[in-house]
Amino acid sequence: MIRLFKNFRKDESGAVTVDWVVLTAAVVALAGAAYVAIEGGTSTLSTAIQNELNDISPDSDGAGGGGSSGGSGSGG
Repeated sequence: MIRLFKNFRKDESGAVTVDWVVLTAAVVALAGAAYVAIEGGTSTLSTAIQNELNDISPDSDGAGGGGSSGGSGSGG
């Protein structure tokens, strides 16, 4: 029985696994923190863009711009 405990104490095969688990947990935590920081900024930006687009009034004739009133062309 004592030999079993000595062998268990010397065995380091699981130490590498524990290192990888801790490293992976740290990476996941950092990714979560980055997501929270980025999500807040993008939410604010998308709301500002939505408000700007809602404030734009389209032309009454549906044309993309210009129009024929008050032209500066060379008419004869």
